[in-house]
Amino acid sequence: MSASNVWFTNLRTKPSQDLLKKLETLVIRAGMGKIDFCRKMTAIKIHFGEPGNLAYLRPNYAAQVVKLIKAKEGIPFLTDCNTLYSGRRSNAPFHLETAFENGYNPLVTDCPVIIADGLRGNDYQEIEINKEYCKSARIGSAIAGSDIIISMNHFKGHEMTGFGGAIKNLGMGCASVAGKLFLHSGASPVIHEENCTGCRMCEKYCAHDAIKVGKDKIAHINYDNCVGCGQCVAVCQFDSARVVWQKSSETVCKRVAEYALAVVKDRPAFHINFIMNVSPDCDCWGSNDTPLVPDIGMAASFDPVALDQACADMVTAAAALPGSIICDDHADGDMKGEDKFKKAHPDTFWQAGLEHGEKIGLGSRDYELITI
Repeated sequence: MSASNVWFTNLRTKPSQDLLKKLETLVIRAGMGKIDFCRKMTAIKIHFGEPGNLAYLRPNYAAQVVKLIKAKEGIPFLTDCNTLYSGRRSNAPFHLETAFENGYNPLVTDCPVIIADGLRGNDYQEIEINKEYCKSARIGSAIAGSDIIISMNHFKGHEMTGFGGAIKNLGMGCASVAGKLFLHSGASPVIHEENCTGCRMCEKYCAHDAIKVGKDKIAHINYDNCVGCGQCVAVCQFDSARVVWQKSSETVCKRVAEYALAVVKDRPAFHINFIMNVSPDCDCWGSNDTPLVPDIGMAASFDPVALDQACADMVTAAAALPGSIICDDHADGDMKGEDKFKKAHPDTFWQAGLEHGEKIGLGSRDYELITI
């Protein structure tokens, strides 16, 4: 596979060129304007940020992309899918409240916000890909039904995949609750009996008659019927139905790459990484730690594999930021050339996702970095 173009701009500004103008120049030079947006439903996939975490992308960047799409007569909407864990983004009402609270609302961004997998995370379409780990991917319906995908990705560390960038935002972020269960575990959920109140919400919403509340007022799963859809996890408000987490970072990374392939299948897709506030953990946490490295810049490409590889290489080449979690008493020098993500999360293996993404045709790890 030939090298892909990755366009990059640093964060230096001047009075005639602020960061929003630099973002506009970046995506135009990278070719986003060549996409035929006219009357096309355009999903802008973005992470709205968990309340308490301030590392998420500013909504101003999304508003700039919306403006460019509307100028091409496109029909943009901001979107994300509900979370697998219990929190402020685990159902559509809470998720919308969170998005609005963090500035992702029509008044700021000039476009609608749509939770792609519906009220409780069970509104999805299955996209067939027939790959090694995944035969079909359960993708939020609003994303699966869109004509164009634009991913806007906060490039940062991640406790399970090493880092989160374009592939993670596409593969994990666009998965419905059932899809997220598969990506994280591949196994059926379990009931933590000490938390169960016997409310029967899981029983009511199980489509496979696999979970019942017994005489002991505790939910019990019949694994002969359970298909691992994750709906009990999505509707449980007491953190009783839980995921059995997959411990292999390599497996999770490969599954996420296959889901990302399903998301971009048969439609135009364009990706923007923001290598700034590179916090060690996902924006799903309710807090954010000191960044691993100083802010680097913004990058864009039609190839999510090349884009993530280029950004990972830039973080590797950068000096570690004093005071971050990786700069403890045992750190030697400025750590230029060292894998900061591996240092932050030693049990992760982020390279597996890029290698597998290249193998299945998602993109190329070879890239040409074009600085503007």
